[in-house]
Amino acid sequence: MIPAASTGRRSERRWRPSAQLDLALTLSPHRRGGGDPAWRRTPDGAIWRTSRTPEGPGTLRVTAGHGEVHAQAWGPGAGWLLETLPSLLGADDDIAGFAAMLARLTRSDDPRQARAAAFVAGLAGRAAGLRIGRSLRVFEALAPAVLEQKVVGREAWRAWRFLLRRYGEPAPGPAPEGMYVVPPPEVWRAVPSWDWHRAGAEAVRARTIVNAARHAEKLEGTTTAASSEEADRLLRALPGIGVWTSAEVRQRAHGDPDAPSVGDFHLPAIVGYALTGQKTDDDGMLGLLEPFRGHRHRVVRLIELSGVRPPARGPRMAARDYRAF
Repeated sequence: MIPAASTGRRSERRWRPSAQLDLALTLSPHRRGGGDPAWRRTPDGAIWRTSRTPEGPGTLRVTAGHGEVHAQAWGPGAGWLLETLPSLLGADDDIAGFAAMLARLTRSDDPRQARAAAFVAGLAGRAAGLRIGRSLRVFEALAPAVLEQKVVGREAWRAWRFLLRRYGEPAPGPAPEGMYVVPPPEVWRAVPSWDWHRAGAEAVRARTIVNAARHAEKLEGTTTAASSEEADRLLRALPGIGVWTSAEVRQRAHGDPDAPSVGDFHLPAIVGYALTGQKTDDDGMLGLLEPFRGHRHRVVRLIELSGVRPPARGPRMAARDYRAF
């Protein structure tokens, strides 16, 4: 590890991962749709993120080349962002364990299981630089996940953009224009009802986020839970946080490779079709993923990246606009 070095108001760090790393694949789950004020990829290939760290707001710029990651950070949270950079980029991700699992499953006496494992192994080879990293910022992952509950993505992302631009603060440093830092919990608690309405978030999702903001400190503590199951239990103890939202948070903030998004509108059909050629439901998806326990979210992520989709039939789920109600 090359230690961080301070350059004026900018801090820098160079870090060499132990294996192949694809920055875009690894960091893209933190992007909340096109125009996310907290995430940007610039034409030079750099990825920019903002975060409200335990030390304050910060901006992170990350590039990679010749097997090395170069990170620059600005703002009060710069030191924290650089210190936790390896975790964000999946330094703790058990890739070797996943490879060993696939090798074992491809030798299974069950031909269906062996075929599924061989298929997943092929996907893993094509996305060899994918890592499941952890941001260690739970509320930042939870607020947009709640906005995404039971709505289409573009509806949730519109709300996210509105709330960050209205209540966030401009990103520190020379960040691309239009980047903002997620507001602190006390600001989320004070968002008036009319601005939730203007954002397009109805009262149920608004109440869930406001209540979570009241318990933000406890939420951040879930990153040190003894197990994935314990973190899930702690998150779901909050009203409005169910199995889907908990999984979405643990995937990003905890770096949990075994947190599949149960309850997703499209996911069971995609996973079922990829592994068997047939659509399925949540229970069927969990059954198909069971041999991969410990890495079920990773398998789902690889399937999503593969582009394999069942034939489209029927109408798409329509976006709703609560601002017109």
